[in-house]
Amino acid sequence: MRRDQLDEQEWQNVLRHADVLRRLPLRPTAGEVSDAMAELSISRATLFRWLKRYRTEQRAAALISRQSGRRSGIDAFDPALKTIVDRNITTFYATPERPTLTRLWKRISSDCRAGRMPPPSIRRLKTYLGTLDVEALTRRREGKARADAQFLALPGEFSAQHPLQVVQIDHTKVDVTVVDPIERLPIGRPILTIAIDVCTRMVLGFYLSLEAPSVTSVALCLTHAIIDKTRWLQDRGISLEWPASGLPGCIHVDNGAEFHARAFKRGCDDHNIVVSYRPPGTPRFGGHVERLIGTMMGAVHLLPGTHFSNVLDRGEYDPEARAVMTMRELETWLALEIIAYHSDLHRGIGRPPVAAWNEAISVRPPRHVHDPLAFLIDFLPFEPRVLRRTGIHLNNICYWSDGFAPWIGRCDEMVLVKYDPRDLHQVFVKLGGNYLMAPTRNPGRPAITLWEQKAALRVQRARGRRETDEETIFQTIAAQRTLVEQATKETTQTRRLRARRAHLQARPEILASAPADEPVITLPHFPVEVWE
Repeated sequence: MRRDQLDEQEWQNVLRHADVLRRLPLRPTAGEVSDAMAELSISRATLFRWLKRYRTEQRAAALISRQSGRRSGIDAFDPALKTIVDRNITTFYATPERPTLTRLWKRISSDCRAGRMPPPSIRRLKTYLGTLDVEALTRRREGKARADAQFLALPGEFSAQHPLQVVQIDHTKVDVTVVDPIERLPIGRPILTIAIDVCTRMVLGFYLSLEAPSVTSVALCLTHAIIDKTRWLQDRGISLEWPASGLPGCIHVDNGAEFHARAFKRGCDDHNIVVSYRPPGTPRFGGHVERLIGTMMGAVHLLPGTHFSNVLDRGEYDPEARAVMTMRELETWLALEIIAYHSDLHRGIGRPPVAAWNEAISVRPPRHVHDPLAFLIDFLPFEPRVLRRTGIHLNNICYWSDGFAPWIGRCDEMVLVKYDPRDLHQVFVKLGGNYLMAPTRNPGRPAITLWEQKAALRVQRARGRRETDEETIFQTIAAQRTLVEQATKETTQTRRLRARRAHLQARPEILASAPADEPVITLPHFPVEVWE
């Protein structure tokens, strides 16, 4: 029993007992012992037991009545039984399969019978487990993440002192099914890539895609983060403000392959952006963006077609049947939700993020890029290629620009070729420090995506073709598109293929950082040919 569990009367009795023991000399006489026994109404053995405890601890609380049962530090089993128990705990109980206490007890009992010794009771076994390292057991049974969430102390916090000093980026699968813009049939759940400023908690930008996270989705999210969003919002019919923009000083990311890609690293180095990686298996180091994602997904759960957080919450709800939003509509909805998030009180900083941002940038203005288009190109994936007399050959497609002519025969080294996987209609070749846009050698061919190109190659190889020429690729893609358009009953996969290339036909605005009186920059086709 602890001192704080005693009532006042019991505590006063303990103090009285301690006062009697305190008056006894180091070697008390028989008369002094008899007097103390009479005053405390205890036996001689109890008197000397109390006296030993009091003199060992030198405190009155040592005289509080001990609870009955086995004292701590006393081994619960004899050596032979302990060997059996420890072996079964290590090899059976402390495993990812997480056997129950009852199954552990049955296994130990079986071993004990084989060794002709009495098994321990299940209550005694449970008490023994309580004396072991609970954190180590949890780590072995439930994994490091669960053990850290339960036992890891987090006394500090990850913070930044000024805006854009640290920006966190992460991906998540959105908890809602989207539909294609033509038939309004479900095509799956998109992937959201989002960036947040750690200092002010402002969302800097995001990007929605039907594809897995890649260096291209990171590049488009970063480009959206650094641009002025006025024209981007107007294009989506939003008259509200989203003032966050500028180059980050440090990007804090996890260890995904897209964040270790050459294009991402080189783009960051070129723009003096430090890349900081979280330790593997430690999502708590990305707590700001993780909480933001949780907030956004909590809002998404109110949309038709939501998938909820788990199966129990979903019940009989059918997300595919209830889905109504296209990618474009979901993008607009997320933008409005983010703007509302900026104006709401943030408990982490004690004020709305937009107020913190406006105050911070008045003291320390952010860095801006002069050409958002060139910034995006810097982060696109690339391949080194030889500049031939016939042009640049990439992905079994030949590209040509009249700007290649002065370099033919004078370029001894491989050149850097950047490409947008969403549109292989042109590439960007770095010559003399500038990017030169080179379209396909046959401009009349339609724009295609990298996914379509790879699918066409798979079809040709399945037919036994070892070498595939450019004409075959485009003919195969044209035939595949015809099949998709003529299908009377579209599958989810074909609807996704059509949605993937929707931007190639509609030419939607991707970047829009220019003022209202300047031309709008669009992707994937670029209105200029050379960038300084």
